[in-house]
Amino acid sequence: MSDLELLDRLDIIEVCTRMCWHTDKREWELLRSAVFAEMVHVDYTSLNGGKPADMAADELIDVWRALLSGLASTQHLITNHLARISGDTAVATADFQATHLLPNALGGPLWTLGGHYRFTLRRTPEGWRIDGLTMTADWAKGNRQIMERTMR
Repeated sequence: MSDLELLDRLDIIEVCTRMCWHTDKREWELLRSAVFAEMVHVDYTSLNGGKPADMAADELIDVWRALLSGLASTQHLITNHLARISGDTAVATADFQATHLLPNALGGPLWTLGGHYRFTLRRTPEGWRIDGLTMTADWAKGNRQIMERTMR
C-alpha cells in the first residue's frame, strides 16, 4: 500500500468517525462542512422501513437535529472500519453502537442500537465526503419509545 493510499484510508475513517462525533456533540455546522457531500443517499430502511432517499445534506442534518436535540445525550461508537478506494470514490464499512438517553417517567431512560454502516464517499477539493449512508440495524435493547417522545 502506498503512502497516498494509506493517507486516503485514514482520511476516510476520520470522516466516518466525525459523522458520529459531530452528531453527538451537536456540532451541526461541522457535520455539514467536514462530513457530507451536497447530496446524500440515505437508507435507514432496516430500522424504519420505507424507502431510501436522496437528501440534501442540510435537510438530513435538520432531521437529525430535530430527532436528537430532544434527548439528554447520545453516544455513537464506530469501529472495525474497512475501506476500498477506487480513484476518487470509496466504499467504507464499520460497526456501530448508538446509545440514546432520555430520562422519563414512562419507561427506561436508554435505547441502544447496534449494527453496521456502509458509507459511499467521494473525494472533493475539501477532502473525502460522505455521499451515501446505509445503516443496518442488527440488534436493539431498551426503550425505543424515547425516540418517539423527542418528536412531540
